Amino acid sequence: MSGKSFGKTVLGWFVVQEDEPAAPAPTADELIAKYSQEEAPPADEPAPPSVELRGELPRVAAAAGGGGGVDFKAVYRAASISDDEQARLEKASGLLQTLPAETPKEVKRQIVEASLKAFGVPIDAIIEAGAQEIQALDAYIKHGERETQATLAQGAARIQDLERQIADVRRVMEDQVASQQALTRASNEEKLRVQAVLEFFGQEAVARVVRASPKLIEPA
Repeated sequence: MSGKSFGKTVLGWFVVQEDEPAAPAPTADELIAKYSQEEAPPADEPAPPSVELRGELPRVAAAAGGGGGVDFKAVYRAASISDDEQARLEKASGLLQTLPAETPKEVKRQIVEASLKAFGVPIDAIIEAGAQEIQALDAYIKHGERETQATLAQGAARIQDLERQIADVRRVMEDQVASQQALTRASNEEKLRVQAVLEFFGQEAVARVVRASPKLIEPA
């Protein structure tokens, strides 16, 4: 199929790998913008069908990179895929990995099918298990997207609330500065009024009273 693997293009939830070079990974800000703009379907519109995942699902740290930190067996169990079904696919995957990369695809298929038949593993059961796991992974991705959108919505609301609080604090600070300026102006005007009286009696008289009075503090 012109450079594409049929197994990666059949069915809508398979990963499509193009022959073109991969695009640069999006930045954190770009991803936040992307998930923030995505909208959930309206309440009266049914969500697209998806495998139901039951129980607690494994979380992935951002540093996990390509997914090495994901407990996919737990994801498959959440999708009701038994350990035996998982083991069948693991058997086929292990056999494929033992074959040299340059082995023709048809030869690989013959070798793997013959080996699986020898182990008594039905081919159709492997295909079914693999399709189930793909469906489970698709549901796991969608579950993560819903959690991401919910987290971003909560974060955006929290940021808005904090921005309102910051604006309120700034207004209080600005009001206090304006109040202090008004206080200083009014007090200086009052000081000038009182000073005019003291200056009337003379500087020496004021100095003498200040030194003698226990109520007054002589300026430094």
